[in-house]
Amino acid sequence: MRTILFLGLSLAASCAWSLDNHIQNSLGMKFVLIPPGEFVMGSDESAEALAQHYPQYDHKRFVELSDEGPAHKVRITHPFYLGQYEVTVGEFRRFVEASGYLPESEADGTGGYGYNPDYDPAKSSRGDAFEGRNQKYSWRNPGFPQGEHHPVVNVTWNDAVAMCKWLSKTEGRTYRLPTEAEWEYAGRAGTRTRYYSGDDPQSLLSAANVFDTDAAKNWQQWRKFALDGPDGFAFTAPVGSFAPNAFGLYDIHGNAWEWTADWHDDRYYSYSPVDDPQGPTTGTVRVRRGGSWHTWSFYARSSYRNWNSQDTRYTLVGMRLLREAD
Repeated sequence: MRTILFLGLSLAASCAWSLDNHIQNSLGMKFVLIPPGEFVMGSDESAEALAQHYPQYDHKRFVELSDEGPAHKVRITHPFYLGQYEVTVGEFRRFVEASGYLPESEADGTGGYGYNPDYDPAKSSRGDAFEGRNQKYSWRNPGFPQGEHHPVVNVTWNDAVAMCKWLSKTEGRTYRLPTEAEWEYAGRAGTRTRYYSGDDPQSLLSAANVFDTDAAKNWQQWRKFALDGPDGFAFTAPVGSFAPNAFGLYDIHGNAWEWTADWHDDRYYSYSPVDDPQGPTTGTVRVRRGGSWHTWSFYARSSYRNWNSQDTRYTLVGMRLLREAD
């Protein structure tokens, strides 16, 4: 047990909750207590500064990041529990079997995306790195081997919300996806650097499963964007294979993109409230964070924002759940 004090917040400093540091739920999922606090969300790095540190990228990539700013103060006023790991294949399987839920990659008959060594991105209409959508791919099969402890992928935002609703009803506790602010606050864990491991992309070799020389063997056309070294995994890694951040969370960077609760809006940071921002009230796409095993290091930064429609299922996209500390 530990006592969490709300120092520096509007509540009196003497106000405290006594909460377990770690909990485990009915599916065997482990959660870490994240205390309330303040941080600076987003990034104010200039395109010129980024170009100096990521010389292999086209300059236009750096001028397309307006949604990362302005950097602004955010205050998280309540503690919450966040998944210590990304939701695994085994945990998602237990949810599906216990609930009877049919994930969208199977329910709508269109499947998902997957790795096929014979597939040529240059010959596809979109130039996508993966084959799909195809019925042979789903959360059960992303085209490469996965064990029960690998992060589940090819899951939609709607799948993630369904899992949260089922857990909430089953356990009598509130589960949901984290807001963008909660995700970045927990992911940074007190840091202001590009990654919780520092500013240098090479620091990710010990902290994250991103695009490196192992993954680049299958995509030589993008070799220049790979980290200079192997991390031991050409595809997803078992969760918890790399060093955690200061809050004890694993795979914040890499392994699988993680859905958040928020709609995306390029301008949201300019009018976002300080206390517990919930994201725009409407939108067309949901934000995902953190990067994946196939993500170039630049796009795995703590401040980077990406998005997809709610029914998107992709071989790089998974989830991490939040349980409210009520």
